[in-house]
Amino acid sequence: MPPEVILDNEYATVWFYPKDKVIHHQFHKFIHGDKFREVLTRGADIMGEQGAVKWLSDDRLNSAVPKEDTAWALSTWMPRIQTIGWKYWAVLYPDKKIGQINLSYFIRELSQQGVTAEVFDDVDEALNWLRSVN
Repeated sequence: MPPEVILDNEYATVWFYPKDKVIHHQFHKFIHGDKFREVLTRGADIMGEQGAVKWLSDDRLNSAVPKEDTAWALSTWMPRIQTIGWKYWAVLYPDKKIGQINLSYFIRELSQQGVTAEVFDDVDEALNWLRSVN
């Protein structure tokens, strides 16, 4: 069963894999502000509606998240997604070092809240890992 396209614009695409209950986003370029928040909010909406607990983040073409978006993610999005029951996160790091450092911070924060995160270099490997975990 092919994934459903939830959002598709010049900044990002978000898919939902109904069979595997996986949210998957891919950033197409540096993203911030309303566009960044839209991606995370739409993914959280689908997670809540579909009972999904797995997320694949392909952030290779992104960079560090600005302070305002980090604050929003920590204070608004993360509590919401934790309430939904997020358990597994497969991550493809940004190509830029500053983005890698920034995303590592989010991985540490979420790991402390019970989300199991793994870093991958390949989308298929990341998706296969998510399909293998319960």
